Amino acid sequence: MALISQLFGDEIYDPFLTMINKCPVLNTPTDWKETPEAHVFISDLPGLKKEEVKVEVDDERVLKITGERKVEKDDKNDKWHRVERCRGKFQRSFRLPETAKTDEIKASMEDGVLVVTVPKQEVKKPERKLIEIQEVKG
Repeated sequence: MALISQLFGDEIYDPFLTMINKCPVLNTPTDWKETPEAHVFISDLPGLKKEEVKVEVDDERVLKITGERKVEKDDKNDKWHRVERCRGKFQRSFRLPETAKTDEIKASMEDGVLVVTVPKQEVKKPERKLIEIQEVKG
């Protein structure tokens, strides 16, 4: 720890926090679970309102969750000691499976948690047809 203090000063160096601050995708952790009826995406978006988040799906069945964490307005008398919360634009993309009903996607947000539900359509099982084997005379 003494070497780290010499290199980075008295402030504690945390490589994980440094990596997160440089990579906004890591600040939008998203779980994807599949139920028998749907694919469900759950994203942690602390401090954001639903008006600051956009959920869309394109023709290629790619679900996109985008938004922006705005920079707080600063008072000239304020002195910041640490800035660890990520700010700026973020985007997460997920390729949906063939079974996704993209025209029936629903999204809700409560307490900074976004839940996107993508219903699944039933996959037709291939029918089996018995082919009669003919005898060749010759």
